[in-house]
Amino acid sequence: MQHVMKRNVTILMATAISALMLSGCGGEDPAAPAAGIEPKVYTDSLFAVMKADRTNYTKLIIGRLGPTGADSIKPHEYWEDLENGAPLPAQMFRYGAESVSEMTDEFTYSLQSLWPINAQNEPKTDLEKEGLQHIVDNPGENFYGEEKLGDVTYYTAVYPDVAVAAPCVACHNNHKDSPKTDFELGDVMGGVVIRVPM
Repeated sequence: MQHVMKRNVTILMATAISALMLSGCGGEDPAAPAAGIEPKVYTDSLFAVMKADRTNYTKLIIGRLGPTGADSIKPHEYWEDLENGAPLPAQMFRYGAESVSEMTDEFTYSLQSLWPINAQNEPKTDLEKEGLQHIVDNPGENFYGEEKLGDVTYYTAVYPDVAVAAPCVACHNNHKDSPKTDFELGDVMGGVVIRVPM
């Protein structure tokens, strides 16, 4: 699992660096102002990698093991307590975010929901709440805004986290701590919040 996590983080960082290089960041003249990359393009690029990794892990690993798991590997919320446990997609996503935060402060990301199973995944700021509500009310749309936290202004983007496989729906609908138990495939279950200091 450590190998998969490291690969996901490496792909994410490589994409971000490639996007910055393609944008003409800097310039040939050191006295010229840096061209940089627009925050929307930056966050959209990061989200594309995150979504691809999470969707593939869910469909190709968790989905293939089935809701009851397999004899060799069992996806479970308390996977560390099992000899053959594997983290759930939301947990893998959080592990990636934690690893990235140890490497850079150029951006942060998290998975949040208006109906979190785990309280740490509930929105913390007014803009996060507004963004999560926007993506629920406007399927297929992203949300972009700016917010000031402390002395720093951030560009904050919220992207829909959609139920892409039956295990997503089953896990949330059947979890004892879930505040919402009627999710269906294709529903917005939450959102990916990406924050970049301006």
